[in-house]
Amino acid sequence: MRIWRKFAVVWAALGLAVAAPGFAASPAAGRIALELNKLEPAGPACRAYLSLRSGLDARLESLTLDLVLFDAEGVVLRRVAVEAGPLRAGKSAVRAFDVAELDCAALGRVLLNGVLACRGAEGAREGCLELIDVSSRAAAPLID
Repeated sequence: MRIWRKFAVVWAALGLAVAAPGFAASPAAGRIALELNKLEPAGPACRAYLSLRSGLDARLESLTLDLVLFDAEGVVLRRVAVEAGPLRAGKSAVRAFDVAELDCAALGRVLLNGVLACRGAEGAREGCLELIDVSSRAAAPLID
């Protein structure tokens, strides 16, 4: 009986270890990890999934990202604003957005160009762009 319990505990731990890589890496305290996790066709659009993990000690009510999409040759395809908030302190979130009339295969890279809005419960926050660490699991890299 004890051996089966140990076996079950090991399997549960392995399941958590396998499930955890689906999220952006754990950020350092006071930082936000932003990952371009997946790109997939959605009709005539390209659907992008962003994975976020907050290392902040306060909730962000709004985090509006300024993203610039480039093709493989480095030519700008589109500029989009994406609302990634709200983002709870110490928590993970996934946000999806569609880019109309864009073939995902045409996307060469995505630039985090800036933060258009960053607001906590106390109001606007400054310097949010500097708190974000970027990465990508998708075919297109996310750069800053």
